[in-house]
Amino acid sequence: MVRIITIEREYGSLGATYAHMLANRLGWKLIDDCLIEEIAQKAGVEKSTVRQCDERLDPWFYRFGKAFWHGSLERLPIPESDTFDSERMVDHVRVALEERAREGQCVVVGRGAACLLRATPGSFHVFVHASMPRKVRWFTEQFPEQAGSAEAEIVATDRRRAAYIRRYYDVDWTDYRLYHLMMNNCMGFEAMVEATIEAAGLGAREKLGQQTG
Repeated sequence: MVRIITIEREYGSLGATYAHMLANRLGWKLIDDCLIEEIAQKAGVEKSTVRQCDERLDPWFYRFGKAFWHGSLERLPIPESDTFDSERMVDHVRVALEERAREGQCVVVGRGAACLLRATPGSFHVFVHASMPRKVRWFTEQFPEQAGSAEAEIVATDRRRAAYIRRYYDVDWTDYRLYHLMMNNCMGFEAMVEATIEAAGLGAREKLGQQTG
């Protein structure tokens, strides 16, 4: 039985909005920005520091210097220091999401959760995409002062997310084999929520909950 749903999303596809609606519909916990606050508290750093490492690689010169110091360009263990970087962020995310998977009844947005939990029983993975014109329209509405660079910003953000997944999980972020369901947001949020509930086999349980409630 599905106990946790992960949502990967293209930038501008409003996957986070859909995830929020899905969590509300199911009565499950939404794991998104709250993860930033949780990790900041556990790591003892500012939320802004954690947010800078969220689904991002460290700058190339930082990674090169770190690799040079250790004599390797491969991924390295967390150094014994107080430095909070993307390496530490990934390890904190891993611990947090594995704990959420054990608890169940939550919807997780991004952070490579589909890759991290792909072999976890009871997990269901979704990818949300959208056409470039729809994403550009959303970006322009949200950031009118950057309208001229909308497509470039969208492409850059998706490349950054893909690079993050490739480095830490060694997979292609858009590989359909990672997901149980891939949806275009032109369906509309209500249809997306319904499709997810049915595909995850949660429809019967939801109806039972409504009857007993």
